[in-house]
Amino acid sequence: MRIVATLSALALLTMASTGAAEAKGCIKGAIIGGLAGHYLAERGVVGAVAGCIGGRYLANRRAKQQREIEYGSRVQQRGAGYAPNQAYPRRSYNY
Repeated sequence: MRIVATLSALALLTMASTGAAEAKGCIKGAIIGGLAGHYLAERGVVGAVAGCIGGRYLANRRAKQQREIEYGSRVQQRGAGYAPNQAYPRRSYNY
């Protein structure tokens, strides 16, 4: 009985210590993939796993594009200051 109590306490502590999962795209992809896998190939679990992986990939790609857009709006364009626009000034090494 002590082993059961110890294992259940350990399981409860493990479940309580986990935080919220960042599953953007995974849930929606798993639902769609699971339904498609169930009806097309009678492999719902495989479809759900593939849908989750695909959904995570698409969510990460969209988040990366959004970060690049936000970064580009904060960066000042080259030559937009007060000085004249000189990309690479020509140097003279005459003695």
